[in-house]
Amino acid sequence: MKSATPLLSLIIPAYNEGRRLPKTLPGVVTFVQAQSYTTEVIIVNNNSSDNTRAIADEFAAQYPFIRVMDEPTQGKGAAVRTGMLAATGEYLFIADADFSMPVEEVNKFLPPNLSDYDVAIGSREAPGAKRFNEPHYRHLMGRVFNFYVKVLAVPGFQDTQCGFKCFRREVARDLFSTQIIDGFAFDVEVLFIALRRGYRIVEVPINWYHRTNSRVNPIRDTFNMIREVLRIRWNGWNGRYDPPTNADKPFPVNSHH
Repeated sequence: MKSATPLLSLIIPAYNEGRRLPKTLPGVVTFVQAQSYTTEVIIVNNNSSDNTRAIADEFAAQYPFIRVMDEPTQGKGAAVRTGMLAATGEYLFIADADFSMPVEEVNKFLPPNLSDYDVAIGSREAPGAKRFNEPHYRHLMGRVFNFYVKVLAVPGFQDTQCGFKCFRREVARDLFSTQIIDGFAFDVEVLFIALRRGYRIVEVPINWYHRTNSRVNPIRDTFNMIREVLRIRWNGWNGRYDPPTNADKPFPVNSHH
């Protein structure tokens, strides 16, 4: 019998995903029902102007493990933060609504396959990862942005921008209660804070399928993300991400870095 407390919380930020959710959520439902552990699915409607909320509500009405939240502040970072701080699972997993990483690969991030970590980031660049159907220009732009990220904020990781990441619950609470970027660079910010606080971060090679109709505008959003990365560095210099000094609220430090 499955436990009442979820092992996994699957957080899906959704901005104008009315066409995509009917295609991807049935696979999520099938996956959740097939597992021996308990999962909750949190769909965060991010100020959508289409029927995203209605579709999410339809699925939630049929499947009690799905719940829907609203985050009116525009931006993926805001939506993910809302879902993360509301989640109750032992492992909190961010997943893009297009599921360019097949949902079945979530198990790569969970015990017994993987357990000795605080943050596990899906990687399209780690040894063993495979990309399918990605246009060359998208890959090139991703590598350029990753170079900036490594130089300015988060050294040592090959793919900080993949939309699939898993956190131990207490680590997620610490990081997302500190994180403030509402836009696409929120995950760089989260990793920046995680490194500062000594958390153990691992990259997990995944199979990744390029989906058309991406919510990312390659030119505009790349410039915005570079600007946000500079803001992250500035915030770091100014102590914005320093741990609380209140002795009653120490943050957990993992000794493996």
